[in-house]
Amino acid sequence: MNDILNLEPKPIWRNFSKLNEVPRPSKKEERVIQFMMDFGQSLGLETIKDAVGNVIIKKPASAGMENRKTVVLQSHLDMVCQKNNDVNFDFDTQGIEMYIDNEGFVRAKGTTLGADNGIGVATIMAVLESTDLAHPPIEALFTIDEETGMTGAIGLDESVLQGHILLNLDTEEDDELTIGCAGGLDVTATKSYSIETLSADYQSIKVDVKGLKGGHSGGDIHLGLGNSNKILGRFLHESISFKGQIASMNSGSLRNAIPREGHFILSFPADQADAIKAAFEKLREDILVEFARIEPNIQISVENVALVNQVASLAETKNLAFALMTAYNGVYRMSPEIEGLTETSNNVANVVVENGEMKILCLTRSALDSNKKNLSETLKATFELCGFDVKFSGGYPGWRPNTNSEILRLMEKLYKEQFGEDPKISATHGGLECGIIGGHYPNLDMISFGPNIFGAHSPDERVEIKSVQKFWSYFVEVLKETPSK
Repeated sequence: MNDILNLEPKPIWRNFSKLNEVPRPSKKEERVIQFMMDFGQSLGLETIKDAVGNVIIKKPASAGMENRKTVVLQSHLDMVCQKNNDVNFDFDTQGIEMYIDNEGFVRAKGTTLGADNGIGVATIMAVLESTDLAHPPIEALFTIDEETGMTGAIGLDESVLQGHILLNLDTEEDDELTIGCAGGLDVTATKSYSIETLSADYQSIKVDVKGLKGGHSGGDIHLGLGNSNKILGRFLHESISFKGQIASMNSGSLRNAIPREGHFILSFPADQADAIKAAFEKLREDILVEFARIEPNIQISVENVALVNQVASLAETKNLAFALMTAYNGVYRMSPEIEGLTETSNNVANVVVENGEMKILCLTRSALDSNKKNLSETLKATFELCGFDVKFSGGYPGWRPNTNSEILRLMEKLYKEQFGEDPKISATHGGLECGIIGGHYPNLDMISFGPNIFGAHSPDERVEIKSVQKFWSYFVEVLKETPSK
């Protein structure tokens, strides 16, 4: 930790280290809310907590900057909590264990790092506590629950901000200025089933998938990474011919993370044992070949376990297998306006089978509300044909790009002056809070930027040290050159 505290810029790394000592899973932000309230009050600044738990800290302009437009600096307090199966870690009680690797990155030991969006939070804290930075009037907005519903942004008090410009610090490539994002919708399919009790002449096996890269279900969905739910669905579908009956399944976790690992337990007639194992071994070999280049660490195991005689029926197992095989996963449509940008996608994120209930969780994203509706209704039809009940929830709007933005023109100019090249002007397929906040404050001129963060929403998350330095020098210049009222 001391090595991290010695990194430049010291104010960011010091505050990031303090922040990462505080557990802050989504929907469990009480401690980090209090941490931020204490921080603002310790500086003697106006510090507000709104009705849903967002924290707003206001700081007057530095000397000579009083006539500049007020800038809202915005980041979210919560983090995605993912860990490797072999790591013993409790996100509810432990702080993140960080280290510097040999490639110039800060990482966590077997867990997500929380750089998304903790580096943004720490950057804003550095501005709030500074005594020598030139800056306009600042309204620091720290939202809650961005990762699992954006309920902080949705419930934001519409009277608490007076700013003219919003700088969202949640973009993860340091040469990009983001001016738009996709909206999202949660799709949840559930089904009750009657539990059957099998006789003794059955056997059980466990199929386990792990070692996948995982990643952000928006920003990484176009990479074609392995999805443990879809892979396990192929094994389950293969078992139909051998009268396999599912006993339990647990695969994936958060809707906004591509599922990295999972397993199911299957029971089947003992006289089918050799045939089903041979079929599974053939499928295992096929999948390893398919993913050899993109998922070099994938592991698929099929092993005998003690008989589990409490199972779903053959028909219900078939319904689940069909649902997992047919549920659309991955890129649905690329943007016709912006080359290389995913417009619409779905992530089959989490599957649980236990105690007489099957549940499949998805997150559908699109920059167009019409295609978000189209794909979500397609999923609903798929699941309902397989006997599931389907509910939509957690919908949030996208952020439509404004290419005539004043702050965009300024930041383009400053970037080129500082780094000798033009920044990339882009939209993201990830979800940002800008669209929601813009709904509350429609006159805000908004842009998002940040340092290089790789592997977000997975235990491979890492932030590039030299990129944080680049980001900070650029960010400081943007604050200094903020336009006048």
